[in-house]
Amino acid sequence: MASTIPIVTLLIVMLSCHAANAQLSPNFYASSCPNLQTIVRNAMSRAVNRETRTGASILRLFFHDCFVNGCDGSILLDDTATFTGEKNAVPNRNSARGFEVIDTIKTNVEAACSATVSCADILALAARDGVALLGGPTWQVPLGRRDARTASQSAANNQIPSPFANLATLTSSFAAKGLSTRDLTALSGGHTIGLARCTTFRGRIYNDTNIDANFAATRRANCPASGGDNNLAPLDIQTPTRFDNDYFRNLVARRGLLHSDQELFNGGSQDALVRTYSNNPATFSADFAAAMVRMGNISPLTGTQGEIRRNCRVVN
Repeated sequence: MASTIPIVTLLIVMLSCHAANAQLSPNFYASSCPNLQTIVRNAMSRAVNRETRTGASILRLFFHDCFVNGCDGSILLDDTATFTGEKNAVPNRNSARGFEVIDTIKTNVEAACSATVSCADILALAARDGVALLGGPTWQVPLGRRDARTASQSAANNQIPSPFANLATLTSSFAAKGLSTRDLTALSGGHTIGLARCTTFRGRIYNDTNIDANFAATRRANCPASGGDNNLAPLDIQTPTRFDNDYFRNLVARRGLLHSDQELFNGGSQDALVRTYSNNPATFSADFAAAMVRMGNISPLTGTQGEIRRNCRVVN
């Protein structure tokens, strides 16, 4: 009998380690809000039809939410006279967008299932649907997150990966969230959609040497050496509104827009994986979907933690 005790103890430790994530389930709202996924999908479909960029904007919101104290909807909170949120942190100021889309979805969800579904879960579902609507993969989203009553501008400034980061820094940023280098490279493929501001890639197109000369010249035309900080360029020069593997083809051709993008294919540990993704869209899609689930599992508030916000912009 004595020999079974360590095994039982080990099982208890393993179960306790997974307790937070075990409470997330794709069926969490099956009885309390059975039409949730249809409501979110319909609203996202309308939003993406109005502006294809919305898919990328919502995906970025989810990423920036999860990397700051977990996927808890903290990025959605507005600053007030007595509350400092994350919207004006450097990675989000003048660039985080799509908040009105989340507001619309929340209003629709509240009309069907009052005080039931968290803003954090709505953002997770909306990010998935935005990807799928632009031709990318779909996946089951584990649900059951609750909303934070706090936010951290300092954590947003320090923990969201920078577009200027090198591979070592990116690797450690993702590792700190329990994500592997494979997750890093797969999730970076989200840059197959969306736009970036000149201020985020000016250094790359004027100073980096591992860049295709014609690509640099094209980008300089709309991003001067000084001024024009908010001028926009597509992260994927080939198919900026379609979720595909062209982002990785661009990296192989030294046409990554951000310094951090090209770091994934620059004689380092991720070169082989970038080549794999550039040649095999199915492998990229599968890895991206799996990495999105793992990112969505970062430190969720569950059970009685946090709250179910009535308005995603303010705590109850």
